[in-house]
This record gives sequence, structure tokens and C-alpha cells, in this order.
Amino acid sequence: MKMHILGIAGTFMGGVAALARELGHEVQGSDQAIYPPMSTQLEQLQIQLHQGYDAANIADDCEEIVIGNALSRGNDAVEAVLNEGRKYNSGAQWLSENVLPGRDVLAVAGTHGKTTTSTILTYLLQAAGLEPGFLIGGVAEDFGVSARIGKGRAFVVEADEYDTAFFDKRSKFVHYKPLVAILNNLEFDHADIFENVQAIQKQFHHLVRTVPGRGKLIVNGEDHYLAEVLQMGAWTPVETFGLDASQVQTKSSNPDLAFDWTARLLKDDGSHFVLVHDGVDVGEVKWPLLGRHNVMNALATFAAANAVGADVTAITGALEHFNSVKRRMEVIGEFNDVVVYDDFAHHPTAIQTTLAGLRARVGDKRIVVAMEPRSNSMRLGAHSDALAPSLDDADEVVFLHRPELAWDAGKVVSALKNHGTTAKDADDLIAQLLAVVKPGDHVVFMSNGGFDGAPRRFYSELVSR
Repeated sequence: MKMHILGIAGTFMGGVAALARELGHEVQGSDQAIYPPMSTQLEQLQIQLHQGYDAANIADDCEEIVIGNALSRGNDAVEAVLNEGRKYNSGAQWLSENVLPGRDVLAVAGTHGKTTTSTILTYLLQAAGLEPGFLIGGVAEDFGVSARIGKGRAFVVEADEYDTAFFDKRSKFVHYKPLVAILNNLEFDHADIFENVQAIQKQFHHLVRTVPGRGKLIVNGEDHYLAEVLQMGAWTPVETFGLDASQVQTKSSNPDLAFDWTARLLKDDGSHFVLVHDGVDVGEVKWPLLGRHNVMNALATFAAANAVGADVTAITGALEHFNSVKRRMEVIGEFNDVVVYDDFAHHPTAIQTTLAGLRARVGDKRIVVAMEPRSNSMRLGAHSDALAPSLDDADEVVFLHRPELAWDAGKVVSALKNHGTTAKDADDLIAQLLAVVKPGDHVVFMSNGGFDGAPRRFYSELVSR
């Protein structure tokens, strides 16, 4: 079959393209913004890419058009598809019809950490010999791609709560009908489509309704919003994970542990911990990832792997060689004792936890943050009041204030615990960073967009100056 994917360079739709290509389909696509790492993956798959949404880019002999949720009515390509009566579908529906039937689907949902958690889970299932398929919203370093069909029954999918398409306003994850669902956390986000957190909770409960009784719900036991979701009704066994004071206990001394899965931290930065299940030590984990939030992500994945029959005791050591995902605290390079990272964090909670993990690792060395408010919620100002506190661990912040930003970034900068400035564009931001950076610094670029290539441009100028 010949397919055209509108919005192909998005992290989800790029994965759909990879799966379709692996199934033998001829795939082409269009997008407005095409940048690494997804553009690199598509080029390596030899998928024909078109810049922009010109209807003429869709070949006459395409048998199916898959439309991403970034496109809406009024888009030239969308209007042409509708007017010509061509067959179209959403990416989530295509996945549910062409890849997921007959598979044991493990869906990873949550406001934060979906991509990292999905990648950890896939890595553990691979280590357990289950040869899983997957679709992850990022390029996994250990697999080199964001999606593959896999040879086993297990299929890991990053389960996004964002809406499916302009013609299907349900959350993507209601299409997946998982056997195991991880509910990692829940906060208000996506202010462009959700009025409040209750609207998001309703969608999460729609996901809960689709998980069969023989399956498993793996739920963050610390999250009160998720507890409220479960109170709406749950028909599937629930296992909880979390970290609290009980983590230092053993089952013999405390038979009423708060969580089914927890950890005893051996290093404050989260890079070394003991996995504990039902109060019994399972094994030690040493790995490259940092932060309490990543320990929580790992707990969820061990619980999910256990739910589909993996021998968790045998795979705790596997994470020592885990390489995570591109753009999740990805080290761009180190020069003159300056380390440069590219990170996808774009919600205040994710920003705070990421920087807290880095702070625990680097001690009193300076952390310099370059921030682009790129997500729809950020640009609408939904998180502006929480931004400054989320940056408390940063010693220096340069905030990209593009002209189209609808709110005053200067108010955020003035509320920072430490020093900050605004930049009018990426060139200005890079110049300001070069003026303040010094040996020993850790420079973190934070954006869920292309950031005009700023992380690598900055590193290149740092090396050449």
C-alpha cells in the first residue's frame, strides 16, 4: 500500500511511518517543521519528505492518508483530502488496526516521563528475551529508531492523552486497548484542548475502562489525581509504585508497606538503588539516569515487565548499560570542562525534577539553563506562574522570548531565585550563553521543539571560540 502521512516529522507520526515501512508499505509524508532526531530517522528509512502542506505533494495513487493531530480544518492538504473524498485515518487508529491486534499491549500514560518510561520498559523486555515491538515518542539510543514491529507478543506504546485528530477528539490512548497500562502521573497540561485537570482525569478513566480484568494497572501511588481516577471505577487488578519513608523498611519489620513496588536509594541522585517488591529486596540497579523521577519511572517499568512474565530478578542489572532517549538530558558534548545537554522538559514539574536530579549529581557546580517556552500550554501562559520556582536549581537562566509569545517572560525572569535574562531570538540566546559560561558549568537546553538548532550551534561555537 502507498501511504502519505501528514505531520510525518512528529515524534508519534514518525514512529507510525517507521512501522508502516517495516510492514512493507510505500511511505511518503509532509510536515511544516522537519528537524532531528526524527528527520534523521525518516531519511535513514529512505522515506520521501515534503516541506509544507501543499496538497500537490500527495500522490494520486496514495491509497491511504494518515493525518496527524497537529493539522486542522483550513489546512490546504486536509481540505484537499476531504474535498476529493480520499481515504484518511488518524495515526492512533492506524496503529490499532494494523499493528496492535493479537499483541500484548503495554501502554505508558502520564503527564511526564512517557518517552523515558516507554524506553526503559522496552529495554527491560528485550533484556528478558521477549523481543518486544514498540512505538516511542523519541529515538531510543539503544535501538536506533523510535518504533519497530518486534518478534514477540509484547508491544510497548507511549500512550499520549493529547487528542487524536481534528476529526477524533478522544485522547490517543483510548485506541490502544492495553493489557497493561502504566499511569505514571497526572497534572494539568495541554491547555489548548483541556479546560481543567478534571477533563484530563476523564480521559484517563476512559483508558482505565479499556484494560481487561486479566490485565494490570500499574499506578503511581503518590499521585492524588490518579487516585481520584481509580475512584471513578477500576475493573482490573492494581499495583502501586512510589517512594516514601517506608522505602527504608523491610517486609519483616513493616508488613504494611504503602506501595507494591518501591526503592531504597543508595545514592541521592537516583543512580543507584535497591528495587523492592512487596517489601522484599529484588536486586540492585546502577544506571546512568538521574533523579527521583527516573527512579519512579523505573519502578513502573519493573512492575509492568513483571506483569507480562519477565523475570525481574534476572534483569535488574541490565539497566547499567541503558542509554535512554535522544533529547532526554542527552549530552551534546563536553569541552573545556563545560558539559552541554539537550532536554525535552517543557512542563514546570518536569523542569524541576530534571534539574533536581542534575543538581544531586553535580553538587555545587553551576547549572546554566536555556529555556524555550515551546509547548502550546507554555505559549498560552498556563504554566507561567510555576516556571520560576521550577528553575530554582539553575544558577543562570537565559529565557527565549520570541515576539509571538503571548505573555511577559520578563516577569518570570524577575521572579527567579537566581540570575536570569531574556533573549529575543536564538542568536541572541547563544551569544548571552557564551558570555556567561565558564569551566565547570553544566548547560541545559530545554525545549520540546527544534529550538532553531541552538544546542548544537552553541556547542559548536563553544568549541571554536
